[in-house]
Amino acid sequence: MLFPYLDIILRSAAVYFFMTIAIRIFGKKELSQLNTADIILILLISNSVQNAMVGPDTSLWGGLVAALVLFVINFIIKKLTHKYKLISDLLLDKPEVLIHDGKLDFKTLSKLDISNDELKEAMREHGLEHFNEVKLCMLEIDGTISVISEDKKKLKQTHYKRKHNHKNFRK
Repeated sequence: MLFPYLDIILRSAAVYFFMTIAIRIFGKKELSQLNTADIILILLISNSVQNAMVGPDTSLWGGLVAALVLFVINFIIKKLTHKYKLISDLLLDKPEVLIHDGKLDFKTLSKLDISNDELKEAMREHGLEHFNEVKLCMLEIDGTISVISEDKKKLKQTHYKRKHNHKNFRK
């Protein structure tokens, strides 16, 4: 073989792109909010794809080459998403409007599986009680819920991190 680690490089790259596409398809919007099942899934996936990356090479160098490939690809992808909008649109989630001028977007809330209780909790953390007090409420790409009030005097900055909740939003 011309380069002994070429197989590991190609396998690692293939696994990286597969995992990126799989996470995008399955819509994992809040990776920063991992629950027990998510952590177990990540551990099992990492164990299941290890052999796919290194193949029969279980040496220290084989593992280091696979890790290096993952870091390099990740670095390149981050640079490309900052430079090219098309790549960014394909790989990154967009912020979603949940409430605009006191009106709830029930379709988006349902799609994102955000419950009424969860939305009200985010509002309370921003010092608001009623939906009509909200000028804009967004689910940010990092899983936080940002709330801007109608009343400029009530502006309050908090960091509401969305918890994974399986209850559907009810009108």
